[in-house]
Amino acid sequence: MKIVRTDRELETPHIDGTLRAAGHELVLLPDGTAEDDLVDAVGGADLILMCYTPITARVIRAAESLKGIVKYGVGVDAIDIPAAHGRGVQVVNIPEYAEETVAEGAFALMIALAKKLAPLNAKMQAEGWAWPQPPWLGGDIAGKTVGLVGFGKIARSMARMAGAGFRARVLAYDPNVSGEAMTEAGVEKRDHLLDLLAESDFVSLHCVLTNQSRGLIGRRELSAMKPSAFLINTARGALVHEAALLDALDNGTIAGAGLDVFSAEPLSRHRHPMSPLFGRDNVILTPHLTFYTAEAMHRLEAETLERCFEILEGREVQIKSLDPRLSTAKMSDQDNRGTSAAPKE
Repeated sequence: MKIVRTDRELETPHIDGTLRAAGHELVLLPDGTAEDDLVDAVGGADLILMCYTPITARVIRAAESLKGIVKYGVGVDAIDIPAAHGRGVQVVNIPEYAEETVAEGAFALMIALAKKLAPLNAKMQAEGWAWPQPPWLGGDIAGKTVGLVGFGKIARSMARMAGAGFRARVLAYDPNVSGEAMTEAGVEKRDHLLDLLAESDFVSLHCVLTNQSRGLIGRRELSAMKPSAFLINTARGALVHEAALLDALDNGTIAGAGLDVFSAEPLSRHRHPMSPLFGRDNVILTPHLTFYTAEAMHRLEAETLERCFEILEGREVQIKSLDPRLSTAKMSDQDNRGTSAAPKE
C-alpha cells in the first residue's frame, strides 16, 4: 500500500524501515510542503502519517483510497477531522508517549527561569564568573504557587513534580475536570482562569488547541498575572495571543516566559512575528523539542506502527485519547474500516 509521511525532518527510522520491510511504498515529504504539492503526493495513498503539516479537507478529498490519518504526536488541530470522518477515514493520535517527558521539559523551563540559568550561563561563557549581585538573584519554587491551565496527563505529572517534589502549592483550571479529581491529585481547583492567573507565581499551559482555546491567554489574562510571575508554554503556541505576550514582556506586566511552541514554526531570528523574543534574559526559547528524548521517541515509533498496521490491515483501531474530536461516532456509518470507540483512560 502507499503511505505518505510528512515532516520528514523528524526522523523516525524504525517507522520508515518497518513499513518498507512490510512491502509498503513510503513517500517522505518535508516540513512546509505546500497544499498543492501535498494534494499531488497523496493520490492513491492508503495512509497519511503527519506531525505538523496541515491535512486539509482538500488533501483528504484528493486521497481517494485513504483509510486513515495517524498523527505521530498528540495535537490534532492541524487535521480537518470532520472532513476525514465524513469520508469514513480514521483519525488517530499517539497521546501517551511523552506525558512525563513534556512535563519534565516544562519543569526544566520553570527551574531555569526561577534560577536565572540562561543569563547566568551567558555571563559565565562571556566572562568566566559572576558574583552574587542583584541581577543574578533567583527564586525558590518551594512555597510558591504553580498554576496549571488544563489538567490532563501532562499537567498531572507536572503537578506531582511541583507539589510532592518541590513542595509548591499547585492550582489548576480545567472546566472538564472535577474538583474531587483535582483534590485526589493534591491540586486546588479554580473555576475561573483569571483567579488562577492572579494567584500563581508560575503559569504552565497544558490544554489542547481548539477554536475555543485559541488565544486563551490574551491581554486581559496576562494583565491578571503577577508582575513577578512567569508563563510557560509547552502545549501549543496559538493558545497565547503572541503580540500581547510581547507587550507584556516589554512592559514588565509579567517577569518572563519559557516557550517551546509558537503559532508559526519554525521560529526565526529575523522576519518572524516573534523574532523580538530573542536576546532577552527573562525569556527561554526551545524549538518544540520538549517531547524529544530517546525514551519518548522509542515509545512514539512503536505505538505509531501499531496504529498504522491496525488501519492497513482493517483491524480495530485503539483510540487512547479522550479528545472528543477523535470520536468515531462522527464517522460514516457506511464505512467500518478498522474503527472502535475510544477506551476510557
